[in-house]
Amino acid sequence: MKLQRSGLVAGIALTATIALTGCGSDNEAPTASGAASADTSSCVSGSLTAQGSTAQKNAMDEWIKAYQTQCSDSKVDYQGTGSGAGIEAFIAGTADFAGSDSALKEDEQPQADAKCPDGKALNLPMVIGPIAVVYNVDGVDGLQLSSSTIAKIFAGTITKWNDAAIAAENTSAKLPDATIETVHRSDESGTTDNFTKFLSKTAEADWSFANAKAWKAPGGTGAAKSDGVASKVKSTPNTISYVELSFAENSDLQKAKIKNGAGEYTELTGESAGKTFENATVKGTDGDLALDLDYATTTPGAYPIVLVTYEIACSKGSPKAKEIQSFLKYTSSTAGQTALAELGYAPLPEALRAKVETSVAAIS
Repeated sequence: MKLQRSGLVAGIALTATIALTGCGSDNEAPTASGAASADTSSCVSGSLTAQGSTAQKNAMDEWIKAYQTQCSDSKVDYQGTGSGAGIEAFIAGTADFAGSDSALKEDEQPQADAKCPDGKALNLPMVIGPIAVVYNVDGVDGLQLSSSTIAKIFAGTITKWNDAAIAAENTSAKLPDATIETVHRSDESGTTDNFTKFLSKTAEADWSFANAKAWKAPGGTGAAKSDGVASKVKSTPNTISYVELSFAENSDLQKAKIKNGAGEYTELTGESAGKTFENATVKGTDGDLALDLDYATTTPGAYPIVLVTYEIACSKGSPKAKEIQSFLKYTSSTAGQTALAELGYAPLPEALRAKVETSVAAIS
C-alpha cells in the first residue's frame, strides 16, 4: 500500500523528539504545494556549486527553486552525484559544499578540514530520509523481513524467494520458486553506508562486510544513484533493493516490513520512522552535529532503517561563506523544512533544527 507523504511528514514531525545527548560528540522532484518562501533579508548575491547525496536531490531541487525565486541574484547548482563523489569534490575544492547520507569518516575529516582555513568541516544534518527495503515479487504484498534474513539475501546465502527463512517470516504469503536478484548502488553512497551499517549492527553473524559507502558484498546487480535503483526494481521481477523513501514513493514500489529490536515487524510510516530518532545522540563538537543512530532500537513500533543527509560545509574560511550561510539558513529554517512536506521526506525535529540553525549562523 502506498504511503501518503503528508501522513509520513506529520507522523515524524509529531513523534521524532530526538534525545540529543551531546557527548562531545535523478528524479525530477514533485512540487510541494504551498512551499514556504525564503527570507529575503538573508539573500546574498552570488553562485554556489554543490554535489553529493542523491537521496536528498528532490529536497535540494525544491529548496533551490524556492530560494532562487526569492533571492533572484543568487544561483545554486546541486548535482546528485552520490555521497562519495560529493565529499571527494569538496575535498578537491570543486564543490562549495557537499551533501552526504553519512557524516565524514575519520580519514575524510582532516582532508575536509584542510579546505577550511581557521575552521573545520561541519556535518550539518538537513534531511530525514528513512530507507525502504523495496521489492518486486508478483503476488507478494506486505513482505516481512528480519535483519538476519535481509543480510543473508544480500550476502548471497539466500538465493530463492521461497527459501525456508523467508517463508518462516511470511507464513501466509505465496512465495515463488524464483531466483532473487539483489540490486545495490554501483556508485559510492551514504544510503549504502547506512543500510550496511544497519546490517552490521543488527545481523553481525550473517553480515561480514561491515559498512561502507561502496558496496562490498559479492554478486547482485549494481545501479547508479537512487533513481537508478528504483527504476531497476520497478522494471525487473523478483528484485529486492534498498532506497531512500522518497524514491520508493515516486516509483510506487512495494516496501517490506522490517523487524526491529523489540521483535516487531514494522511498516515504514511517519510514526515508526520517528520513533527510531528518539534515541539518536549528537557525537560532534563545536557546531558539528554528526549523529549516532540506534539501528538496533528496542523502542516498540520503531522502524529501524533510517538515514539523515548532511550538508558538509566549512565553519570558517570558505571563499563562499556568505553565500553558503545564506542558502543553508533557508534550508535549516522552519520555512525550508516545511517545504519538504510533500516530497517523501520529513522535517528535522525542532530540537535538532534549532541546533543546525545555530551552527549555520556561526559560519564565517
